[in-house]
Amino acid sequence: MDLDLKRVLAAKPGEPEDVELTPLTTEWGDALDVAHILDEYPRPQLVRDEWTNLNGLWDYAIVESSKASDLWMQAQPPIIWDGSICVPFSPEAALSGVKKSVLPSQLLWYRRTLDGVSHEEGKRTLLHFEAVDYACACYVNGVQVGTHVGGCLPFSFDITDALNSKSNMVELCVWDPSEQGTQLRGKQRLRRGNMWYTAQSGIWQTVWMETVPNSYVCALNILPRLDDEMLELVIETSQAGETLVVEVTDADGATVATQRLVANEACVSVMLQLDHPHAWDVDDPYLYGLRVAYGTDEVKSYCAFRTVGVELDEEGVLRFCLNHKPLLVRGLLDQGYWPDGLMTAPSDEALLFDIDFAHTHGFNMLRKHIKVESRRWYWHCDRMGMLVWQDMVSGGGIPAEWTSANTPTLFRCSWSMRGDKTVRQWNKFGAGDAAYREEWQRTAKETVRLLGNHPCVCAWVVFNESWGQFNSAEMCAMLKEEDSSRPYVATSGWYDQGAGDFLAVHNYFRSMRVYPDKRGRRAGSARAFLLDEFGGLTCPIEGHTSVPTVYGYDTYEDVPTWRAALEDLLAQVDALWDDGLAGFVYTQLSDVEEETNGLVTYDRRVDKLA
Repeated sequence: MDLDLKRVLAAKPGEPEDVELTPLTTEWGDALDVAHILDEYPRPQLVRDEWTNLNGLWDYAIVESSKASDLWMQAQPPIIWDGSICVPFSPEAALSGVKKSVLPSQLLWYRRTLDGVSHEEGKRTLLHFEAVDYACACYVNGVQVGTHVGGCLPFSFDITDALNSKSNMVELCVWDPSEQGTQLRGKQRLRRGNMWYTAQSGIWQTVWMETVPNSYVCALNILPRLDDEMLELVIETSQAGETLVVEVTDADGATVATQRLVANEACVSVMLQLDHPHAWDVDDPYLYGLRVAYGTDEVKSYCAFRTVGVELDEEGVLRFCLNHKPLLVRGLLDQGYWPDGLMTAPSDEALLFDIDFAHTHGFNMLRKHIKVESRRWYWHCDRMGMLVWQDMVSGGGIPAEWTSANTPTLFRCSWSMRGDKTVRQWNKFGAGDAAYREEWQRTAKETVRLLGNHPCVCAWVVFNESWGQFNSAEMCAMLKEEDSSRPYVATSGWYDQGAGDFLAVHNYFRSMRVYPDKRGRRAGSARAFLLDEFGGLTCPIEGHTSVPTVYGYDTYEDVPTWRAALEDLLAQVDALWDDGLAGFVYTQLSDVEEETNGLVTYDRRVDKLA
């Protein structure tokens, strides 16, 4: 049997322990300026010059409610408030200044004034939330301006009609069921431990506001076609009838294409021809500028020309190809967690640090794991030439341990023997709740639409290690209808159904090799081989760990020994290119709480490879 049982037993996680985390900080958290928190423009692909950052100190209150799940849409604000919270950090995060958990039996309230804002004739005021976990109702001057359900994607409310000419007050009521619900939530849990991290609630990304004319650009769908030397823009506007001007500029600011027309419909498609467009590549991340004017509204954006997919190389081997050229994808698993901000990076420079760290150490891809990151993170990857494998956010019930972990770990033959199309199978995977399956489909589509303009995003990962898995072949096909320009990993880890463009396995306990794609051949699909997770070599650094215990695989007591083992393992995997390996994802970029298997410590202060 090609299985290291000793390693399996040594790595087996125990029950989560109620161990208090040792406080760790990052250099960016230490330098936090409450007056200037994440104050860069939050939406780089649709930029307006005039906007207001609403991050900073808000009032907050945590209110007990026996019927929180039913009352969050209609609850009355508290009379007494608990104090100040530093938005956009969740109350559970140290940088919020609160450091309290919000339970499913509680409602979390926010409040702040909107100084100097009033309704201007012919204009609308939009209030934007980049992410709020999980369900919220928003009020302006006591008037409910909207509700939202879903903890990982941006949304906005038109608050124009609720504004007055004096001081305006915004209030937000939030309810978060955490793992007591089946909603999408990623790796956060109230009872953290092992591979599960501290739960967080409420606002966890930037809050901001902008004023737009009545006729304005709502969204851009950017569709560059490198092979056709063509750029298609699908432009959504608030209403038809205005003159639309589109301009494409090169990296030096020179205009290379332009078009002018009257938009007779609210959604219009514009085609622009470019002669010999400069291709985007990991070594040459060339970006074109876009300017879109609609009536009196003007937005700026950018685009890039590149192709991605699975193609045959000269020897007939299926490879991941960038611009039709085979490329070995050398990736890192990226959880996107921080000791002081949890799922919220303490600064824009912190986001840059992780991307630059990966580049510096020879990696060309980051797999954003079960999380949708800040939109600025994708912008940085676009301009820095970092490929991104984007996971869909997981949710559902708690999967059966033997089905989701023990069986596939011990018996590789199980990976292609279990289906995902029956209610019984869904229950084993935590996908038995119909409301969860509906939310997953809706959110997955919205994720593809949200991030589809980013050239760095080069593959979509549909399900991970069977958690919440259901109808994976159908779900992969559904998403391909939204975006057919990128390859897909239908199931990352195991319980493969022969769908997608990759056979993507996780291998922590066996020798490194390329497995034959038996399920794919039976399904009539040609797929490349991806080692989608492996490694996890553990090396705790004294003074830079959150807990005294560690969770990972193959623990090393000193950095030189760990580094030698890592270099040997990476060399083994690089050599698999000759056997047909298309790419790999090493676990992982940084330590996270109990996991000390990162290449850099959780606080980003110690580079273990240096």
